[in-house]
Parts: sequence; C-alpha cells; structure tokens
Amino acid sequence: MLQFRLDTAQRPPTILLVGAHCDDIEIGCGGAVQRLVSRYPGAKFVWVTLSSDAERARETRAAAALLLEGATTTVVRIEEFKGSYFPHCGPALKDYFETLKAFEPDLILTHCRHDLHQDHRVTNELTWNTFRDHTILEYEIPKFDGDLGTPGVFFALTRAEMKRKCDILLECFPSQLQRQWFTRDTFEAIARLRGIECNAPEGYAEAFYCRKLRVCP
Repeated sequence: MLQFRLDTAQRPPTILLVGAHCDDIEIGCGGAVQRLVSRYPGAKFVWVTLSSDAERARETRAAAALLLEGATTTVVRIEEFKGSYFPHCGPALKDYFETLKAFEPDLILTHCRHDLHQDHRVTNELTWNTFRDHTILEYEIPKFDGDLGTPGVFFALTRAEMKRKCDILLECFPSQLQRQWFTRDTFEAIARLRGIECNAPEGYAEAFYCRKLRVCP
C-alpha cells in the first residue's frame, strides 16, 4: 500500500486533534497519536476537547498526557460546551474554531462527516468550514447508531500500541466503565477488522476517511 508522510523539511509539523467529547480522541485515534508522536517527536500537538465537566476533564488530561508522552511541544485545551447541544451552539462554537486557526496545523484529526451523533457531525462540519486548505483525516467512533462506513486511510498499529491504547482508555476513564460498550473487546474488535482491511503487519489498525489529499509531483 502507498505510504503517506508529513513534509518536515521546512519546520516541524503541527498536528491538531479535535474531539467533541472526552474520550473521543482517545477512542478514535489514540493509536494514531502514539504513532505520530513516535514518528514526529518534534511536532507540535494541539489537543482540543470541546465538551467536558470537571470529572471528565481530569480523565482526559490524564489520558492526553500518556498518549502525548514523548512529544516536544503539546497544547491541551478542554472546553465546556454543552454536550448533545452542539447544533444549538453554532455561533459560539464557530467563534471558538476561528481561534484554532492561529495554530496553523499541517494535519488535522477529527470526527467523520457521516457520524450520526449530532455533536460529532457539527464538529466535523466546523472543522471543514474553518480549515479549507488542510489535510484532514476523519476518525470513527463505534456506537449504537451503527454508522461505520468504508474508510480508505489506515494507521497500522503494533500489538503494544493497541494494548497501550486500551489500557489508557480503561484506566483513565473510570466514569465510563459502566457503559456496556466501553470495553477492551470493543476497541480491539474494530481495530482488528481495520487491520485485516489494510493488511497491517501485526493485525491492528485505526481507520480514517480522507475527502481530499493533494499529491505533489
């Protein structure tokens, strides 16, 4: 399969991670974050979680610190927009997204367009509305809605990276452990399926949707 690498010839890249809720980034791209930190330790990582409360903010800060371990420069923003109400918070959310332009990201990881959760979908729409000439990869979140699709971009994960992702989710988010789907089996199952689809060397992968990618000659 073809390989994609960030151009780091001019400067270390800036990688923007955007999630609607606490644990979204961790579930959707926790493995990719580990891989990106390993590949580009000099990169600037900007982590933005849009909705939280005090308890969940502590959980996400703990998870972000572990997943970003080894990165030279990190910015972690955890905001308090009202969860499940994003479609009704349009102006405030749009104003907030405008502030993210200052980071000048080279790569953005966010929710996918066809995600059926309203907050995830609005987050995706505002990401594309704000960053019109950027490389955006859209991650997936397993849920009751059954909205998984056919992604075309994959981050192959080692077994160690997959285990560490699951360990961090289960250890850092005790508030979510009562949820029937929030289990190691769930996270491993989807990663195993995506690993098969991209022929990952160690059998696991995270998948992303990419609507536009400019190939330089």
